[in-house]
Amino acid sequence: MKLHIQAHSRITPISAYAHGELVLNNKENLTFNLFGKELYRYLTVQYPKFFKMDELCQLAFLGTELLTSHIDHWDGEKVAIVLGNKSSSLSSDKRHYDSIADKNNYFPSPAVFVYTLPNIMLGELCIRHKITGENTCFLMEKLDAEFMHTYVKHLFEVELYQYCITGFVDYSDNDYVAELYLVSSQNDTDTPLSQNFDKNFNQIIF
Repeated sequence: MKLHIQAHSRITPISAYAHGELVLNNKENLTFNLFGKELYRYLTVQYPKFFKMDELCQLAFLGTELLTSHIDHWDGEKVAIVLGNKSSSLSSDKRHYDSIADKNNYFPSPAVFVYTLPNIMLGELCIRHKITGENTCFLMEKLDAEFMHTYVKHLFEVELYQYCITGFVDYSDNDYVAELYLVSSQNDTDTPLSQNFDKNFNQIIF
């Protein structure tokens, strides 16, 4: 089975790119809390729940919005999400710990606690894009393209998916990156990109 990369997005503290083209530059070196909201407004997204998410989920959300802007409709049962992540939900974990560390000021927040699992990132994407296929998050130091290629290819061959969102999303102490790829079994030429999905897929754009 031949698989294709239809689209690509990348968000770092410096900028946001979609399909190799600059979307928004962080010239003022804003923190993610500010830069992320600026990008959200720039994309004219109407999704109020975004503001309740933690930074990891917001980062994945924005990267996926850039990735899927050309798609009008898909069958959520035929879509999978397979992501890599290094720091897990450490940022929210720290906030939750701070709220329970002082026995004299013990006030854990359910709004924070709910984001103390990296799988919540997947859940937020599934809800937003009505995805009911496999969703998996692997812990890894950096994007392991060979492993991800093998895993994603197997999903397409066995489960007959039409799309898979894959890549690497990580947030820790305002050092962050979202590098996402939309892989498809559909050889559709009316897409932002048309690249082969192979073991070096993360090198074909950079």
